[in-house]
Amino acid sequence: MTTDLLPPPALPADRAAALRAELLADRPGTLTRLYRRTFPMVERHVRRHGGSGQDAQDVFQDALIVLYEKAVAGTLTLTAAPSTFLVAISRNLWRRERQRRQQLPYTELSPAQAEELPDAEAPAETASVLDYLARLGERCQSILLSFYYHRQPLEQIATAHDYGSVRSATVQKFKCLERLRQAVRTARADTADLLAR
Repeated sequence: MTTDLLPPPALPADRAAALRAELLADRPGTLTRLYRRTFPMVERHVRRHGGSGQDAQDVFQDALIVLYEKAVAGTLTLTAAPSTFLVAISRNLWRRERQRRQQLPYTELSPAQAEELPDAEAPAETASVLDYLARLGERCQSILLSFYYHRQPLEQIATAHDYGSVRSATVQKFKCLERLRQAVRTARADTADLLAR
């Protein structure tokens, strides 16, 4: 029976052979152990670089398939642990996906797609959130727009706003976001009170 962690043998050729043997002997168990050990690292990377949890799952599954196919075919060469291989493949896949998304052309909506759009009241609601964002002040507005709209990394935001560390920028972003949420909650509560009268 295998352990919860895959023990890396001393030689790279042995690592690939050992992984192949484990996959052939107990594919579901081996893949589950690799998933539990490696997916959190991949998810963290994808989320830090503008992706969602679903994006992370898609990328990781593709990387797992690459690893599995190479291992079973006997063409896998491991110079590190299998989890390191999976993280590297996932990072490359996510980088390519981000580049692909940036190159997507803007197209006209079909009539069916246009019908699925929210009604005309939605822009007014969006505008009110932007109004609340503007009331937070220039610094908070800049931080939140940089992070959520422009998808700038926190390192870049920290530098642009003269924070001593990325941690300081993270804390300030969180405080600004909480202020925005509280302003929107208060406005919605006030609106609900008016409608209840």
